[in-house]
Amino acid sequence: MESTFSSPAEAALQREAGAPGLLTPPEDLDRVYELERVAGFVRDLGCQQVALQFPDQLLGDAGAVAARLEGTTGSKMFILGDTAYGSCCVDVLGAEQAGAQALVHFGPACLSPPARPLPVAFVLGQRPVHLELCAKAFEAENPDPKAPVVLLKALATLLRPRYLDLLVSSPALPLPAGSCSPEPEPLERFGRRFPLAPGRCLEEYGAFYVGGSEASADLDPDLSRLLLGWAPGQPFFTCCPDTGQTQDEGVRAGRLRARRHYLVERARDARVVGLLAGTLGVARHREALTHLRNLTRAAGKRSYVLALGRPTPPKLANFPEVDVFVLLACPLGALAPQPPGGFFRPILAPCELEAACNPAWPPSGLAPYLTHYADLLPGSPFHVPLPPPDSELWDTPDVSLITGELRPPPAWKPSNDPGCLDLNLRPQLELAESSPAALFLSSRSWRGLEPRLGQTTVTGAVSGRRGIAIAYEDEGNS
Repeated sequence: MESTFSSPAEAALQREAGAPGLLTPPEDLDRVYELERVAGFVRDLGCQQVALQFPDQLLGDAGAVAARLEGTTGSKMFILGDTAYGSCCVDVLGAEQAGAQALVHFGPACLSPPARPLPVAFVLGQRPVHLELCAKAFEAENPDPKAPVVLLKALATLLRPRYLDLLVSSPALPLPAGSCSPEPEPLERFGRRFPLAPGRCLEEYGAFYVGGSEASADLDPDLSRLLLGWAPGQPFFTCCPDTGQTQDEGVRAGRLRARRHYLVERARDARVVGLLAGTLGVARHREALTHLRNLTRAAGKRSYVLALGRPTPPKLANFPEVDVFVLLACPLGALAPQPPGGFFRPILAPCELEAACNPAWPPSGLAPYLTHYADLLPGSPFHVPLPPPDSELWDTPDVSLITGELRPPPAWKPSNDPGCLDLNLRPQLELAESSPAALFLSSRSWRGLEPRLGQTTVTGAVSGRRGIAIAYEDEGNS
């Protein structure tokens, strides 16, 4: 039977690990999974135990890949196939439980820094791209040879003789320890590095994204991150790598931004916020959780921290008192497609809660959309501290765009306020502990089983009914 608070234990055993028709041919394993580079990574470190992390769609090849690496390196390989949260994050906790000294991550990755130091190698995968068709599609959408555009490196090689202002982006893979370069450090955003020239900014460039599939109806989380964070006034085109078909993503980006603005309004109207712990392996997740709790307390909202693993509608439906949920996860996990039917309450990203609760946050259209919670913390160039308690920003009139009602100003509390541990003095000169959870429980019609000590008549114990609910013994045969 499925548990409403956690995923059933049988789900990991019943889940199909890769469809047989999608297995990689044995002669292509070395090329697709870059086994030569992975073997060199293991030999250089001298590791005896290595963890191999695969997403669900690649588990069919996990056994063959592990066998080849063991035969090449002589090290013991452990396969991590069922991560606690998202498969795009490095499962450092699972690797430590297996006693691994290094980890190799296969498949799509968010490239978030792990919470604990561990040598990690990423194999993002290779997909065939019809460069000639994509180059012709680029020329059709960008007739101006001086237009600033961001695109892939392989495609830029074909277009650079004609187009002069092309910016090549690359994945923001972790740099080797002790590496230094005389060149200026490139801009790192959206899980990519952009080597901008001095005096240039990313908001000046359009984008030509090669990826996705025409048969896929769900929007790729990586593409959603780019559409939400890219400059609204710049063109953004996507190109299918197989057919060269292009699509202007301006309309879809507008719908995504409108949806995010609606979620910000829902967060402003909310009184109870559920903070979902969506990762334990990404760096600074504890600091981000503390930041979100202080943020909701300053805005006069109650917050509850929920550690439920991967969020599903049955799990979150057990908390009807929560108005909105905030998923504290990696950038790709926060934008993952929702299951059919959606959730009972909306799920927000940390950036949307920041925009709703911090009155010093720039207004819509001027603030950047940040997909990683680390960008909201102190030390980031995008960090906006909370105003002091006596600031006029807390008293600014605010009207809900959903209900049309005037929102009351929040009762500001300092971040070091213990909250539920305060003692308040009642008019009857009685001391009582003030707890937001207890106050909410007292307002509910059903409060659970009440002992009612001393108020129940004492009677002797009697024998109850025997059997199961479908057929008790005293009901007879029907």
